[in-house]
Amino acid sequence: MVAGVFLLRFWMQAVRIRPPMSLAQFIYKLTDWLVHPLRKILPGFGGYDWASLTGAFLIAVVSMTIDVWLASQLSVQTILLMSLVRFLQWIFYGLMGLIFIEVILSWVNPHAPLAPFVRALNQPLLHPLRRVIPTIGNVDLSPLVLLLILRIALQLISALLSPLG
Repeated sequence: MVAGVFLLRFWMQAVRIRPPMSLAQFIYKLTDWLVHPLRKILPGFGGYDWASLTGAFLIAVVSMTIDVWLASQLSVQTILLMSLVRFLQWIFYGLMGLIFIEVILSWVNPHAPLAPFVRALNQPLLHPLRRVIPTIGNVDLSPLVLLLILRIALQLISALLSPLG
């Protein structure tokens, strides 16, 4: 959960959108404890907040280290590789969650206060698909295609983890 907030903070800054004020305060208050010290080592460059992304990865490393340490003794390299796989899984699950939220909001209340924020987060991923996939009967199928692509990528990443565990 906490790593997801770090990933959301990174993604918001990468796609250059501002969340509603109450959500922004929650995100920044929950992540500043690690982002501020990391910014001293990793300042943002290229328009990306590398401290937020690194914070999420460090949480993945700690999470995987605890899991592996409780189960068995593995090498540091194996733990780091497993942490990277878990980190990538979190990214894909987070993106899938954002797509589900957008789809549900479009059905239930497309004018909800959070709808423009969620749409802006998904736009960089859905826009290329929307150029290729036509709408059928006024139904946009690009979220479904993106969910399939993300699910396939998640399966590939999970397959990487299975030989390690």
